[in-house]
Amino acid sequence: MKTRKKIVVLSGAGISAESGIATFRDSNGLWENHRIEDVATPEAWRRNRELVLDFYNQRRKQALTVEPNAGHQALVRLEEAYDVTIITQNVDGLHEKAGSSHVLHLHGELSKARSSVDESLIYEIDGWEIKLGDTCEKGSQLRPHIVWFGEAVPTMEEAVDIAITADMFIVVGTSLVVYPAAGLVDFIPDTVPIYVVDPNLPEVRRRPNLTLIGEPASTGLTKLADQLLAEAQ
Repeated sequence: MKTRKKIVVLSGAGISAESGIATFRDSNGLWENHRIEDVATPEAWRRNRELVLDFYNQRRKQALTVEPNAGHQALVRLEEAYDVTIITQNVDGLHEKAGSSHVLHLHGELSKARSSVDESLIYEIDGWEIKLGDTCEKGSQLRPHIVWFGEAVPTMEEAVDIAITADMFIVVGTSLVVYPAAGLVDFIPDTVPIYVVDPNLPEVRRRPNLTLIGEPASTGLTKLADQLLAEAQ
């Protein structure tokens, strides 16, 4: 039995947008009519916990109503012939909902809460709300299990370790401007094929084995999956 090739995927908001999840910022620089500084920073949490909790409660409530799209499903299909690991900037859980087996979250998970004094204490949320007064076992207020601006990305080293094992690397639905996640591409050797799928193709250093697919994830990933599955036969 031949060894399966390893596909590593870096996914961003663009793949979830087709399922109805609002992308991080719209044209006026706001996120769901909020300034990023007011809802997605440690300072915002210290300043107005109720606003931050409500903001993520609404995001969580929305996420529970949406379904994976053809782009998510294409990545699941690739597992028929490849060892696939997804490194995602998304917090919505749609990759897991679609059925992907190996997903590493860079920016946290909307479906979880964590202690505001001990980041190792992480809990599944029953439903969609974290309320003021909901506490961890140490008695501190629970906060969204989200990596905010100004916070370190705790899974970044693991992501690099995964990325450098890739036989193929797929970038989908990300502008490649949010660091440190965008820097993962720099760890991929020029000998490894890189596929970038996005209707608004980001600026990527021209290099050998780079294929740009200027389509949404639903169509671009479907075509790419068909191609790669055919090549694996």
